[in-house]
Amino acid sequence: MHDDRDNREVFSKKVRAGKRTYFFDVKTTKGNDYYITITESKKRFDDGNYVKHKIFLYKEDFNKFMDAFTETVNHVKSELMPEYDFEEFQRDDYDELGSSAGS
Repeated sequence: MHDDRDNREVFSKKVRAGKRTYFFDVKTTKGNDYYITITESKKRFDDGNYVKHKIFLYKEDFNKFMDAFTETVNHVKSELMPEYDFEEFQRDDYDELGSSAGS
């Protein structure tokens, strides 16, 4: 079983997406190797606790993962929903605080 408590985080990117937050974290192992964790966090309304789902992505799978992810997103954008404006919800951190971008 993988225990990431001994591993050091070297980079983190947080993406707020509606009721969910995604965390993209780069961590290092004791042997100075790197891997990525992708975590989805969503607050439960019934008890206020957070439900988290985590994926561990190792360097040998980076390219295969990116290729499959990109192909899947492009398929949805071009084949399944070509008329949808995927930029509609594009915003920066200031937008989430209620300010408009560029003001």
